[in-house]
Amino acid sequence: MSEDPVLAGYRQSIDNIDAAMIHILAERFRITQAVGAYKAANKLPASDPGREERQIARLRKLAEDAKLDPEFSEKFLRFIIQEVIRHHEKAAGSAD
Repeated sequence: MSEDPVLAGYRQSIDNIDAAMIHILAERFRITQAVGAYKAANKLPASDPGREERQIARLRKLAEDAKLDPEFSEKFLRFIIQEVIRHHEKAAGSAD
């Protein structure tokens, strides 16, 4: 049985979006790793809870405006923030 061409088109678009998301995340982490190195070199804390909460509030609003579940967007961002903090803590440990 051959693949439904409409479904194949949707899947190709999903695949393209997934690839773009991976590249965007890679770029984000490249920049946050530079931030972590800067923080470590300047003896700054690995996390900034005030900024993190402002970012979450900002992105929840963006999610609402985009008709995306803000709970999902917050969970996703908190996951990313935790990973960034882990990298920053590792960079701080390397700077000692």
